[in-house]
Amino acid sequence: MRAIQFKEYGGPDVLKMTDTERPVPTGHEVLIEIDCVGVNYADTARREGQYVVPTPLPFIPGAEVAGVVVEVGGKVTKIKPGTRVVSLIESGGYSENALSDEYSVIPIPDAISFHEAAALPLQGLSAYHILKTMGRLQQGETVLVHAAAGGVGTIAVQLAKIFGAAKVIATASTKEKLELAKKLGADVLIDYTEEGWELKVREATGGKGVDVALEMAGGDIFNKTLKCLAPFGRLVVFGNASREGYTMNPQQLMRRNQSVVGFFLPQIMKNPDLLLPSIDDLFSYVASGELKLTIGGIYPFEKAANVHEEMNTRQTTGKLILQVK
Repeated sequence: MRAIQFKEYGGPDVLKMTDTERPVPTGHEVLIEIDCVGVNYADTARREGQYVVPTPLPFIPGAEVAGVVVEVGGKVTKIKPGTRVVSLIESGGYSENALSDEYSVIPIPDAISFHEAAALPLQGLSAYHILKTMGRLQQGETVLVHAAAGGVGTIAVQLAKIFGAAKVIATASTKEKLELAKKLGADVLIDYTEEGWELKVREATGGKGVDVALEMAGGDIFNKTLKCLAPFGRLVVFGNASREGYTMNPQQLMRRNQSVVGFFLPQIMKNPDLLLPSIDDLFSYVASGELKLTIGGIYPFEKAANVHEEMNTRQTTGKLILQVK
């Protein structure tokens, strides 16, 4: 089967098409014939050797796959061949077939397309649990969403409203991206490339600050976001796109009873009580039209390196998808 892998860490050019053996499911594994795969910043971090956990070489990236189960291991009882599914896997998604544990595959409702399904698990579940589980968003609170035109951001803006936020403040780097956030329901638009954007956030809250902030840039953006928090505010860290270090004194949180919370989706995936209700909610929101998925581009499988290059240069909005089949 065809797969895209890298044998060394580096830029998008290390991604190479290769022929490899089609995997065979055993035990509780299922084999998915992949229709499409979501592309994420985690894939670029893997490629650069900068991911949260070590990335072994050679490596086939891709964690977010949608397709059809074509074969199952001998101990599988929950999923049958022919089922349309979406799954988050550790690796191997940039390929024509991939293995997943039967407990990690989620049947796709008839009303949801493969492209919609591929756009939901990583970024949809991340936005959901950053806001609800880690951010503990309450009715009437104010939310700050950075990179509001990105994959997580476009969903988080909408979910914050669905969950009862009174005001959503969206930041992005261009007028076009801010307009997209506005269409999705953001109340206040701020260009974070302009000096003093953090002051504008506080002005938009009457000086109080935001109750929940989503932060994945790191470095200076992280430090300035801390200044945007209200008393009892929660800042949820779910990435470090800048690859810059953090310099925070925990004592600065004490005076206003603030929290900095980390989020890593694989921990949610290990907890069925958190995972299953949330993915059901997301499918329901999409099917009803409450949640609109922003597909920023669907690219041929062979163009994975080009997609990574566009992501690196911040040229993209919404969800990016590689069409495998």
